[in-house]
Amino acid sequence: MGFAKLDALKAIELFAGLPEGDLETLAKLAIAKNYAPGDVMFLEGQPCDGLWIIGEGTARVIKTTPRGRQLVLTTQVAPSTVAEVPVFDGGPYPASLIALQPTSALLLLKQDFLNMCRSNPALALRFLKIFGRRLRQLVALTERVTFGTIRQRLGAELRERSRLAGSQVFQLEETQEELANRLGTVREVVSRDLSRFQSEGLLRADRGAIEILDHKGLQQEAETEL
Repeated sequence: MGFAKLDALKAIELFAGLPEGDLETLAKLAIAKNYAPGDVMFLEGQPCDGLWIIGEGTARVIKTTPRGRQLVLTTQVAPSTVAEVPVFDGGPYPASLIALQPTSALLLLKQDFLNMCRSNPALALRFLKIFGRRLRQLVALTERVTFGTIRQRLGAELRERSRLAGSQVFQLEETQEELANRLGTVREVVSRDLSRFQSEGLLRADRGAIEILDHKGLQQEAETEL
């Protein structure tokens, strides 16, 4: 395992302030798992096993349409938690989780985690904050998909990639065609808008490597007026 279970739990906002003994109990119960890029951590529609904790790496939460088109709901970067909602509502996973990079994770089985919440009511209250954050992310995504142009969606996507990379220079992890499918368009449109962003001095693109030159300008491109 590439990381210590206890250290991974301590890095999660949800568990901040829990007594050391409770954290040690959770660490003993947690199931360690490792994934290579592209590995499926869980699939949409499967029964929920429990709460997932990403200790190292990055994974994407993906929704698949009846026609097979995939929409990335969010990208989870370590340290973070995934699948909070189905743990509480008893339903299946509402989306799939796919490793984007080599990823080390912990799985807290549903019943074990719910038992901990019953003995620590403050833990359940912290979940409300996380639920609120997730809801805001989904509302922002809905706005972009429903009201935004492809140019706006692409600008928002590139800014998010830069944020996740922690750098103004990053490598696209997918082909332009794959990116176009996710944005609801075709490769030619993505290629055209990338070229326009370059000619306008917003970024530099070279064989999948992107360098953001004007963050403020790209942000203005990404904003959607309702």
